[in-house]
Amino acid sequence: MESNKKLPLFIFAAILFFFLYIVFAAKPLPKEYQFQPVWKINITKQTSMLKENEQQYYFRLGNNLGYFTDEGNITLYKSFPNMASISDTYFTIYDNYAKNITFYENTGSAKGVINFEGFPYIVDDMIYVMLQGGNSFIKCDSDGNQEWKYEGILPITAFKAGPKYTAAGFADGSINIFNNESGEAEIQFSPGGSDLPVVLGIDISQNGEYIAAICGHNKQRFILAHREENQPKIIFHTFLDTNSASQCLLHFCNDESRVIYNFENTIGVYDFKKNQNDLIKIDSKIISIRETENLVFLLGKTGRKYTVYILEKTNTLEGSFSFMADTAFIQAGYDTLYIGKDDSISKISLERK
Repeated sequence: MESNKKLPLFIFAAILFFFLYIVFAAKPLPKEYQFQPVWKINITKQTSMLKENEQQYYFRLGNNLGYFTDEGNITLYKSFPNMASISDTYFTIYDNYAKNITFYENTGSAKGVINFEGFPYIVDDMIYVMLQGGNSFIKCDSDGNQEWKYEGILPITAFKAGPKYTAAGFADGSINIFNNESGEAEIQFSPGGSDLPVVLGIDISQNGEYIAAICGHNKQRFILAHREENQPKIIFHTFLDTNSASQCLLHFCNDESRVIYNFENTIGVYDFKKNQNDLIKIDSKIISIRETENLVFLLGKTGRKYTVYILEKTNTLEGSFSFMADTAFIQAGYDTLYIGKDDSISKISLERK
């Protein structure tokens, strides 16, 4: 009889425990990203006129370049025999150490002439000429005329152009940060810390507050410096498990809270708001980094095998996929990934469900 009296109490306790678990412990399943193919186009198809206010992106596949739109229209297509440089704003085609090089707007209309002998290098709406010898460069205006010039004696081993500042790393391990308007080297420092001091990769945040670099050989390291007035202070560094002396890619994310770097089959993600450094092992060398609103895409290459790695904003690897090609690229929109492969471009929409 006594056990029968306790039975309702046990049932009540079980129901109460289940209710409390549902309220306080249970968590909804995380949403997953779904990739939906939208279109695939051939880059050699007939070009279309650019519509008013239509977004377009540049592509470069092998010895072909041009522009395409979000709707899947090729607005410009050109083949080139030797060398070229292209951005969403301008492009140019040239020979080795050419002079009087015409550069064009993304509509195909001639914009100006670069009257300096060297290699044109176009980033967004900025034009540079890397001069013979590899130790000097010129920043040009929108007509191709000289805005300012840096003349040095040491080989430039790393270079990154931003909207306000240009960063250059040198063979002796030194770093210069140039003001894009005046050309003045506002910051000059040498991180040191290695037997062979050479800068292999560099980037600077858009506001110029942070500088990141991979430098040195034999005790190679990643460093992050914070600008305090015109003096940089290294706020984080770590030695890298590599003996490679190849150039490395670095990228400050759009929210300017993280920097991504790559070295010998490893992706590094340093969150300097959290003071947290994460390392992710991969099997290729990163050649391109692009961002959407919520994801970061990295394109890796090993021989003919290309791999797209997908990073969440939480610094975790969401996944990856690979394909074979002779040449490839990635571009990204707000919630869209574009993949170029040999003679085709595909649009993939991203949706979290």
